[in-house]
Amino acid sequence: MEVYLAVRRAHFDEGRSKRSIARDFGLARGTVDKMCAYSSPPGYRRSQKVRRPKLEAFTDTIDQWLLEDQNRPKKQRHTAKRIFERLREEEGFTGGYTVIPPFLIGSSRRIHAAVFSFMAGVMPPMPMLGRSLL
Repeated sequence: MEVYLAVRRAHFDEGRSKRSIARDFGLARGTVDKMCAYSSPPGYRRSQKVRRPKLEAFTDTIDQWLLEDQNRPKKQRHTAKRIFERLREEEGFTGGYTVIPPFLIGSSRRIHAAVFSFMAGVMPPMPMLGRSLL
């Protein structure tokens, strides 16, 4: 981030050319162009949703297993390896193991959001501690 700001400062405040900035900082001219075009680094954005064609048929089953795991002790919950083994043995999954862990990361976020939204509808709002003292 420091280099990003230094490049922008050199171009806009000092009035230096992009070519000289690229040479001094050891960057490509295209990189300097992008740094000058955006006030903050734009980051990477996927153009399309990640597709997992072999796993898509089993996502509901995996989500169901993970929901059931919410009631189990931590040591008895499914790991990525155990989910992969169960999918192959019980469901006839033919894909590889490497698609399972990235899916589980997104799946656990969805499940936590669903559990907390359910709890928000059932439980009354909690009073903030210390608010009454102000």
